Amino acid sequence: MQEQAAFVHPLADCQSTQIGAGSRVWQFTVVLARAQIGRNCNINSHCFIENDVVVGDNVTVKCGVYLWDGLRVEDDVFIGPNVTFTNDKQPRSKVYPEQFLSTTIRAGASIGAGAVILPGLTIGRRAMIGAGAVVTRDVPDDAVVYGDAARVRLSGAAN
Repeated sequence: MQEQAAFVHPLADCQSTQIGAGSRVWQFTVVLARAQIGRNCNINSHCFIENDVVVGDNVTVKCGVYLWDGLRVEDDVFIGPNVTFTNDKQPRSKVYPEQFLSTTIRAGASIGAGAVILPGLTIGRRAMIGAGAVVTRDVPDDAVVYGDAARVRLSGAAN
């Protein structure tokens, strides 16, 4: 059986050639040239993906999400609408770090709508981030976090 080619909506600005088979990039989305998107991903409308971003396979990125340099998203991750990622702890206009902080979202994690993820963190495997959470620290595998600032409320595989 032949794999389905990636689909890029004609109203998207997709400069990258590294879009995996079966992935979909919807209208009014910008994907810069060096970004990498895996197979069977769904990148919804009104998203922006910078150059130094790697997205794994089977990832869903809902509307209004911006993926900034330094972000690594592993397989089977769900990123809800209007999630905010950051990559600089001390941003200043026209002042750029030598390298942006790296944030990693581990396989199977889910991030609820409107959550804010501060830079340089790791969200653990299968972790669940509640809608509107402000995540200021690493999140362990299988944890459920919510609130402002988010903290571990439940931990372990029994979630």
